[in-house]
Amino acid sequence: MRTNATPSRGDAHNFTVKGDSREVEDAAWHYPESPVEELRDLIRFDWDAMDGWFEEDEEVFVHPHDPYKRIDILHSSRHVEVEVNGVKIADTHRPTLLFETSLPTRYYIPKLDVRMDLLIPTDTVTGCAYKGFAEYWSVDAGGEKIKDLVWSYKTPLPENVKIAGLVAFYNERADLIVDGERQTRPKTKFS
Repeated sequence: MRTNATPSRGDAHNFTVKGDSREVEDAAWHYPESPVEELRDLIRFDWDAMDGWFEEDEEVFVHPHDPYKRIDILHSSRHVEVEVNGVKIADTHRPTLLFETSLPTRYYIPKLDVRMDLLIPTDTVTGCAYKGFAEYWSVDAGGEKIKDLVWSYKTPLPENVKIAGLVAFYNERADLIVDGERQTRPKTKFS
């Protein structure tokens, strides 16, 4: 056991976690005298140090699920256009709308309705506990390259298969026109 300190939680006692033939040093922490009283009787485990995490019998990825977060995915016939620097990148009448608590509506578009010739694959991969792991593209339009503006879940988690292989644009950084009306760019952490 080792001890270290953090300003918000106080002094931590670090533990090695052992299981079968594997040992991970500093994989758990206990804050018995934390200024945050609720932490004093708890043990915190390093997410990445564990082989897997489960809620009941179902494996979860990236972080635990929030019981107050919800995702709904609906097929639509709305006319959705995406422009970047005045260049039309996508035009579809068959978007899939993803509604996620605390985020703007995301419009997932079939690749056949996207100017894939203007998209440049990047090495960026992000993980979502609800959707899975996404790959990204930058967009080269109007004389500017916008990094990681577009993403897709090739193989989303089973409860979100409706978005498999479709692409979405950050409507915080691209112009979306829905049924002829230009949408106001939302302000989020992705702006």
